[in-house]
Amino acid sequence: MLTRRHFVERVRSGIPGFDELIQGGFPKGTTVLVTGPTGSGKTTFGVQFIYKGAELYNEPGVIVTMEERAVDLRREMKSFGWDLEKYEKEGLIAIVDGVSAVVGLPSEEQYVLEGNINAEDFLRYIYRVVKAINAERLLVDSIPSIAFRLRKENQIREVLLQLNTILLEMGVTSILTTEAPDPSHGRISRYGVEEYISRGVVLLDFIEKEVELKRYLLIRKMRETKHSMKKFPFEITDEGIVVYPSGEIY
Repeated sequence: MLTRRHFVERVRSGIPGFDELIQGGFPKGTTVLVTGPTGSGKTTFGVQFIYKGAELYNEPGVIVTMEERAVDLRREMKSFGWDLEKYEKEGLIAIVDGVSAVVGLPSEEQYVLEGNINAEDFLRYIYRVVKAINAERLLVDSIPSIAFRLRKENQIREVLLQLNTILLEMGVTSILTTEAPDPSHGRISRYGVEEYISRGVVLLDFIEKEVELKRYLLIRKMRETKHSMKKFPFEITDEGIVVYPSGEIY
């Protein structure tokens, strides 16, 4: 007797070489954790997902930047030829500035998190911005900065569970970034809970080869997806991240 295979709708990442590793893209509506040490490319990975979603697939996306001001993020991403402001004006990208108020700087952004904000207000605000542009993609960069921002580090698990529930209800495909303190010894997230609330986990890291650090990517988990557990090389080029799915790990 023939059985129907479960069809999983996919959301393309916009990262050359990556979708080949995950059966064509992220499962639609899933929450993916992108983790790694400082400088491994997490923010670039996340912004590329949002930007290419707008540029290539006409899919609106929200960037919640908790580590750098929106104006700085725009300038930094222009080095890849990504004009975030163009798609903001077209209503395809919204950037939430979660930094200016914390450091006491004025912000002229359309979407700004205020200085004193609790977990419930934070989650409600993200929901509002996602609905405002009918976003299909979301980036929250980063989880440790949420904990610092809300001064709720001891309650981060509860906040993340609430955030994940809201994201699943909205049906957006989301990337959350976090720090991996020591991936070589199995510590792939700052708080040890992020990977459990996410339906996918992608690790970006370095490996030393002939006295030079090389970048690699490892898919630790991706629900509803057949994927390899190999380490794949990637580079951050002038046009963003490129993954080499047929490459040996150096």
